[in-house]
Amino acid sequence: MSNQDSFLPLSGIQHFAFCRRQWALIHIENLWAENVRTVEGNILHERAHDETQTESRGDVLILRGLRVASEALGFSGACDVVEFHRHPNGVPLQGREGLWLPYPVEYKRGSPKEDDCDQLQLCAQAMCLEEAFVCEIPEGSLYYGEIRRRQRVAFTPELRERVKRMAAEMRACYDRRHTPSARPSKACGACSLKDLCLPKLIKSESVGAYIHSHTKDDI
Repeated sequence: MSNQDSFLPLSGIQHFAFCRRQWALIHIENLWAENVRTVEGNILHERAHDETQTESRGDVLILRGLRVASEALGFSGACDVVEFHRHPNGVPLQGREGLWLPYPVEYKRGSPKEDDCDQLQLCAQAMCLEEAFVCEIPEGSLYYGEIRRRQRVAFTPELRERVKRMAAEMRACYDRRHTPSARPSKACGACSLKDLCLPKLIKSESVGAYIHSHTKDDI
């Protein structure tokens, strides 16, 4: 795969890991809806993606909105923030002396989650950066706006393998234009697409059956 126009959005892996149906509604059916969470998240990302802000702090160079792509994963997108740390295992950068190792930082509006959706997205960014800069990136960080601090993420072989498997599954779903059926859970209440998703669900069953199945899932 060499045509980047056919690459899937890198940020989609977080949607896919959270809910395959949500991902398909956004990336296959082109549906979207805003709620308070998405608006706040967009504001946070707009600040992080301000490409006019490039900073140099001693042994750390900070770039924002850096575009990346991976032929191996079939992803393309932009990183919120990539710090380049002066490091003996780093790579040369044009116009800079020494060697520099990329360190991705992804910004999230809320707090750390129980699942690994955010870690998968950050790891996918790191794998794209590794392909671009021909280096090995051992870790990065997630910055959560609610707690205002970073959470370190190690890019383990297990996490990398999950990214690869998920990228392949996303490509298979996209090529088939397949939207998975809904599996209602407590997480649906916070989803910005619930009003677009759930009406599709109850077209083929009674409201009572939907409520019954939803309650069963919550037990």
